[in-house]
Amino acid sequence: MEWIGLATYASQLAVFMGVYAILALGLNIQWGFAGLFNAGVAGFFAVGAYASAIFTSAADPSRIGGFELPAPVGWLAAMAFAGLVAWPVGRVCLRLRSDYLAIATIGVAEIIRLVARSEGWLTGAASGIANLPRPLAGPGGSAAAALEGNLGYLAIVLALLLAAYLAVERQLRAPWGRMMRGIRDNETAARAMGKDVEARRMEAFVFGAALMGLGGALFAHFNRSITPEAIDPMVATFLVWIMLILGGSGNNRGAILGVVVVWSIWSMSEMLTDRLPAEYAIQAKYFRVFLIGLALQLVLRFRPEGLLPERPPKG
Repeated sequence: MEWIGLATYASQLAVFMGVYAILALGLNIQWGFAGLFNAGVAGFFAVGAYASAIFTSAADPSRIGGFELPAPVGWLAAMAFAGLVAWPVGRVCLRLRSDYLAIATIGVAEIIRLVARSEGWLTGAASGIANLPRPLAGPGGSAAAALEGNLGYLAIVLALLLAAYLAVERQLRAPWGRMMRGIRDNETAARAMGKDVEARRMEAFVFGAALMGLGGALFAHFNRSITPEAIDPMVATFLVWIMLILGGSGNNRGAILGVVVVWSIWSMSEMLTDRLPAEYAIQAKYFRVFLIGLALQLVLRFRPEGLLPERPPKG
């Protein structure tokens, strides 16, 4: 039935919105609260995706891993490994100015992407890691079963998104959040008050990277595989930045709203371009990028603080 196909597509879109909302929350911790210009979101996304895949996939003699652990264990491993990778990166990069920090994190993300593409013993190289478990996937084999599986996974993603949102909001409203804003707005004054600026920035960087790793793991298990092509900086880094800026950095609700707006534009324009003849459809896909760029330019022109601006701290 046609409505089942539409519902399946809508549920798939909702899953991707939830995954990218988690990525946007992680970036909001780093940029919106701490002022850290991380341009290597794709790197931590990849670390989380591959870490979870290695822990949960079936045994394969051509690479390490294959422990066949439950998916939630893989998600915890994804957060842990993304945080572990973020720590040495932060030790080196967080001492740099914002523009140099962006260049350094882009370089780190490219190194991770090249490792994923070339080191078959670890990541499966170009073929990646497939047949990952997807919780609540159901037996499959029919359109109704596919819809049921998508809805089950969507419930998991939304539950994890809610948990991440509440955790970040709690930290934001706590003294830690006020301190991070103070460091972001006036580092010199924060140092004069005795705050350990480097340690606090490291906390924000690792915390945000852990959420990015979780987003990568959820993405991989929904697709049941992870390949180097999924670590596209355009989709896994710069699209997340557009979502955050458009929605409103420093505001968690704004970050989530930006994800919904950008993914809605992306999906609706895809539906329109797919109806064109094949020779035009491929070229028309670039129209999606144009629409998102236009939306970003309009927001920056008429509402530079984003759709939902940062709210002043209470008290």
